[in-house]
Amino acid sequence: MKSILNKNVLITGGASGIGKIMSRLLLIEGAQVIIWDINTTLLQESIEELSAYGLVSGYTVDIANVAHVHQSFAQVKAKHGIVDVLINNTGIVVGKYFHEHSAADINNSMSINAMAPMYVTQLFLPDMLAQNSGSICNIASSASYVSNPKMSVYVASKWAMFGWSESLRLEMQLQKKNISVTTVTPYYMNTGMFDGVRSLVPILNPEKVAKKIVKNIKLGRPILSMPWSMQFVRFFQGIFPIRFFDWFVGGVLGIYKTMNDFKGH
Repeated sequence: MKSILNKNVLITGGASGIGKIMSRLLLIEGAQVIIWDINTTLLQESIEELSAYGLVSGYTVDIANVAHVHQSFAQVKAKHGIVDVLINNTGIVVGKYFHEHSAADINNSMSINAMAPMYVTQLFLPDMLAQNSGSICNIASSASYVSNPKMSVYVASKWAMFGWSESLRLEMQLQKKNISVTTVTPYYMNTGMFDGVRSLVPILNPEKVAKKIVKNIKLGRPILSMPWSMQFVRFFQGIFPIRFFDWFVGGVLGIYKTMNDFKGH
């Protein structure tokens, strides 16, 4: 998909963070953007701001509620027709040790981060298959590669998302469908979601991240890792003893201590 001019793009969690930035960038390039977000007030404010850049619509959607997702899908299809690009961007994080999580914490994290993208995609994919074109972008995390203390459930949800997204990509290839699937695995970003995180590895600039994501969607690239060195993590995990890997990642780079002062939004 070299051009997104006049394409319908739906972004979950598009009223803030990189979702909002991607919305602006896509509008500037001539796309028609549809935003799903659970925060009605923030959604309305973002729609008003983004309208200066192009045609944008918004729907208040709780993507953890399957019935609500189905209802919202029907509304979008009736008003906008086929969605050409789907960006599964919504995510939450609970920064606690595993034994401190409640059942609700676990259920919400898995529902929003891992299960909702599958439910949403399952609804929009048939139209892409029928027209034999489209693009799906799933915003996972560097946590899809590296386990980390005080974010075990978040890690579990992002590992699940990464595995599903890659499997979906391979299914499209196997069926020779002109539908690209891009999985994004960014490090911590300066969006407020990970406020309090301290890291020797530089925190990512959300504007730069959003620009790279939009570029990679158009190019149809399968995996976008940021920083680029994250793509070597699985290789290092395979060739080095786990004690050495833990020493380097946890001790030298200090990754395992990054969540010590986590505050979040």
